Amino acid sequence: YSKSKNIFGWFLFALKSMFSGKSNFFEALKIRYFGPIKGNDVLVLVKTLEDLKKIKGPRILHIITKKGKGLKEAEDNPVTYHAPGIFNPETGERKTSDSVEGSPIKFQDVFGETLVELAKINSKIVGVTPAMLSGCSMNCLIKEFPDRTFDVGIAEQHALTFSAGMAAKGYIPFCNVYSSFMQRAYDQVIHDIALQKLPVIMCLDRAGLVGEDGATHHGVFDLSFMRLIPNLTIFAPLNEIELRNIMFTAQKGIDFPLVIRYPRGKGYIVDWKQEFQSIEIGKGEKIREGKDIAILSLGAIGNNAIKAAQELEKEGVEVAIYNMRFLKPLDGSILEEVLNKYNNIITIEDG
Repeated sequence: YSKSKNIFGWFLFALKSMFSGKSNFFEALKIRYFGPIKGNDVLVLVKTLEDLKKIKGPRILHIITKKGKGLKEAEDNPVTYHAPGIFNPETGERKTSDSVEGSPIKFQDVFGETLVELAKINSKIVGVTPAMLSGCSMNCLIKEFPDRTFDVGIAEQHALTFSAGMAAKGYIPFCNVYSSFMQRAYDQVIHDIALQKLPVIMCLDRAGLVGEDGATHHGVFDLSFMRLIPNLTIFAPLNEIELRNIMFTAQKGIDFPLVIRYPRGKGYIVDWKQEFQSIEIGKGEKIREGKDIAILSLGAIGNNAIKAAQELEKEGVEVAIYNMRFLKPLDGSILEEVLNKYNNIITIEDG
């Protein structure tokens, strides 16, 4: 009976293909196609999936859903409610601390606002991102310069190659990709940017652990997989001011590809919008004196090192802190000083 039923099913499948006015890519490959069905109807979805389990071979189920279904605020504002955090399920009101007066803003907003500042004084600057306009705050740029902002959709590979082409033509592309998603464009970074020595500015948002964004978004691998690529320079700012200054330095003109990695969420400085200063490529800085222990920190996690050093000072332990800034190239003068002066050395990074 089951065999006859299966043969009858394939017969109907053949008739459907024969008399259908539309061609179906999957049916042309002899893959069973079902749908579209309403994906927000849980009962229909469960029943359909149970039926499909009984069919052998590859099959495609086409499901149509409405983002935020059931909550009007989410249906009307799907981008805002893509990652809303805590919100009232009855009213849709989001609970956020972003608007607390007198607190630092997010690194993402520092990036977005700084990019607009720089774009106003440098007409060669363009912004590129693969469907992360809101998340990385490049929406600030598209409001001011829509013709110089390119959202290429969920296509990290294209974003990097597109940026390489822009750089080859003399533009200054700031390509913003979440650290975790840069893994998808690894080949393009190597072949289209690094080996060509094109001055693409790759901004890796959400570097390090990202909390409620979840495990798939943790940016804990980029330090390792980017460091081994030739011709790259890799910078991790200690705070918002350093993020601004490295962006300023990069747009002045570089002849190498640059990676800037910074974390998700709030910064550390309320008064971050200060006058731009250039950063010397490959040079770190000593930000705290101490004779007992030396900490070499890379990136915003250095702020944790500062707090730890302050606590240890209460116990009579003097800790020196070096803000390395650059993972590549490393500051050889700092390494030489630390190795000659200290027996106890700690390195701290968030990757």
